[in-house]
Amino acid sequence: MKIYEFKAKQELPISQEEAWEFLSNPKNLQKIMPSSMGFQIVSGANQTMYAGQIIQYKVTPLPGFKTKWVTEITQVKKPFYFVDIQLDGPYKLWHHKHFIHPTDQGVIIEDIVHYAVPFGWLGSALHPFIIRPKLEEIFTNRVEKMNQLFK
Repeated sequence: MKIYEFKAKQELPISQEEAWEFLSNPKNLQKIMPSSMGFQIVSGANQTMYAGQIIQYKVTPLPGFKTKWVTEITQVKKPFYFVDIQLDGPYKLWHHKHFIHPTDQGVIIEDIVHYAVPFGWLGSALHPFIIRPKLEEIFTNRVEKMNQLFK
């Protein structure tokens, strides 16, 4: 199984606490996902984030392909970072670290995602043309939405 890495960073002129309050609230994920993803929270987002929390979503990563996505929050260190993993969903493996680094001007939000694609050799062949660009679209959309909310 080939494991890919994706990294993203964003600077925002807000406090670490403000960034934490927004990013650690699972309900806010819906606000920063592309509308084309048809992202819906099914359950588990009605509490403050904690290690062991299970959150279920429905997503449409590609037109006509609706699937469930179940994640577990595995680590939480307020207000510095949290980690989620996929228990069930569109990836073969998903491990996502969210960091909030304070700076003199606000924060740097850093994401590091390790993931593996489904469907064996076919998934590997589709990765550079469909899967990776879709992941990049999700994070580009997130940057745009966070800039609208906080800049």
